[in-house]
Amino acid sequence: MKMFDPHIHMTSRTTDDYERLAAAGIQAVCEPAFWMGQPRTHVGTFEDYFLSLVGWEKFRAEQFGIHHVCTLAMNPKEANQPDLAKGVLELLPLYLQKDSVVAVGEIGLDDQTPAEQEVMAAQIELAIKFNLPILIHTPHRDKKEGTQRCLDIVKESGIAPEMVLVDHNTEETVQGVLDLGYYAGHSVYPHTKMEETRMAKIAKEFGSERIIVNSAADWGVSDPLMVPKTVQAMRDLKISEEEIETIVWKNPLGFFAQSGRLDVEKFETRPSFDQAKLFQDNSVLRGQAPKASGPAAN
Repeated sequence: MKMFDPHIHMTSRTTDDYERLAAAGIQAVCEPAFWMGQPRTHVGTFEDYFLSLVGWEKFRAEQFGIHHVCTLAMNPKEANQPDLAKGVLELLPLYLQKDSVVAVGEIGLDDQTPAEQEVMAAQIELAIKFNLPILIHTPHRDKKEGTQRCLDIVKESGIAPEMVLVDHNTEETVQGVLDLGYYAGHSVYPHTKMEETRMAKIAKEFGSERIIVNSAADWGVSDPLMVPKTVQAMRDLKISEEEIETIVWKNPLGFFAQSGRLDVEKFETRPSFDQAKLFQDNSVLRGQAPKASGPAAN
């Protein structure tokens, strides 16, 4: 079964993880802009980060036969620095035009401050201007109240419901998200928060329509293989293969295809690769024999 991890921070992961993802059946990933674990202090660091997401990370993923797209934004944890936020909001329009940028995100709330709400609303306006979907980060604390505030801001913006993916849902928030016509994303973590057996039960209860699953793997305790592990958990609950495929492939593919920058037909097969190729004189190899697929392998 083809699988798409629509929220994974591969900048934080090693090339071993790309190999593991490919071996487990992951055929495509979407990497949302994230925060680095400590506050950035210069707008230029955002620009270098955005460049890496549309450049090096795309190359690195494809060197292992995985399609890579990204979403760009200022993360809510970074929105409480007014001078920095102003500069990033001025920078974003340049990068939202890039071919592999398929949404604006992660945007949303963390501490639910007025500054976060202002930056979130401004970035939704950018998404509407560039006709891009949005990826919403809901707070990990005060989940129900924080999610509702995110939903209120999204509704106030007037963006079309089908262009909205609300992430980090739990059992207490998913129904409200679906009722508004939004996609409901679920970040599955090992041994905490929304682990795979809980996620499978949600899929069993709510079905597959507009339900999405991701690993949200990053530099913290996380597991890039949570999508295939959730597939197994759903199989254990006797969820049909058709519904599982809808959740882990068709839904994320269809959602991001609304950007007009994701070729669905192209994504149905793995990208060919040649590990002898370089990206700005850099290789993913360290002396190993390069592997190849497609024409380069012949």
